[in-house]
Amino acid sequence: MEQFNNLIEFRQATYEHGFTKARDAQFELVDALLLGRPIRSFPELSLLATFRRRWHSSYAAVERGGQDWEWLEWHFVRQVPTEGPKLFSLDGTAWPHPAARALADRQYVFSPTAAVDGGSIVVGHPYSVLAWVPEPGSSWGLPVSIRRALSQQTDVEVGIQQVKQLCHYRHEEMLENLYLIIADAKYGNHRFLAPLRDEPCGALVRMRRDRVLYGAPGAYSGHGRPRVHGDRFAFKEPETWGEPDAMAELEHPRWGKVRLRRWDDKHARQDTDTWFSVILVEARMERENPSAPFWLGYQPPPHQKAEGQQLEDLWHWYEYRWPVEPSIRFRKQYLNWTLPRFQTAERCDRWTMLVSSAQWQLFLGRDLV
Repeated sequence: MEQFNNLIEFRQATYEHGFTKARDAQFELVDALLLGRPIRSFPELSLLATFRRRWHSSYAAVERGGQDWEWLEWHFVRQVPTEGPKLFSLDGTAWPHPAARALADRQYVFSPTAAVDGGSIVVGHPYSVLAWVPEPGSSWGLPVSIRRALSQQTDVEVGIQQVKQLCHYRHEEMLENLYLIIADAKYGNHRFLAPLRDEPCGALVRMRRDRVLYGAPGAYSGHGRPRVHGDRFAFKEPETWGEPDAMAELEHPRWGKVRLRRWDDKHARQDTDTWFSVILVEARMERENPSAPFWLGYQPPPHQKAEGQQLEDLWHWYEYRWPVEPSIRFRKQYLNWTLPRFQTAERCDRWTMLVSSAQWQLFLGRDLV
């Protein structure tokens, strides 16, 4: 009954505060999306029994519907528990619009596919997704913020805005519990880490294998200009690594024998004020041909230190990055996120928020089904 009441409260609050105009049409559109059969085109939603209005109301819901985006994002964040470590995955995706030549702000967007080259370029709108991941190895990645990246922005810039908004909503809780933003190599650089170094959340990002970083410059020698960079640390040159600050080995049910090594106080040449730790992950070491090693960058919250976190915990938490990918695929394939062909980008954004509301309702009702 508690779970049932949570679902009722979520739906009622969304109706009363999240939808500000054409709220009945928007609300029934979400119900039709959740409770109806699979559809092949957007107007088919209006033919389902749960949509009790006429067919043109389905378009009116996204054309003239009003939404309080700031309140809705706060409403989504409020569903995340407050106690214990919280893991959020940040990633980008594309809404293809290859034939909509009159649609504003279309861009060339990378879209991973099963092609031989591992990806392709599509014409459409890029979206940045910040999702709460309640457990690793599942398809649950609950969106707390999904925003379209304008042509004047990059995915990294939009992701920074989303993380800062999350920190604004949960500032007090972040001082008591660890909140960690986990992302892939696109975010593994000073452009993403520097704007977040004063925020109360941490960041764990994958880094490219060809990176070159630098250590602390050390004490001033008393002659000439003070050094800005310390010793060179090249990922491809083991002779530059030196002794790690921490090391651990463990047995993992999926990755086999894993060795972790961490070096602290590293920075990029372009930004000497942003310090972080780097972690080398070597998996499946029991095999004759182990997997290729990869690197992680860890920037702890300002009120914590890198050595305060166990290497095993950081490795375990990085597994929380992946669920955002099947959750995006689920939105597209089963919640029909990118199925409609709207005439303006603003309508795409309204539909995006309706799909996010539907995804949260599925999560809140999962134990009732």
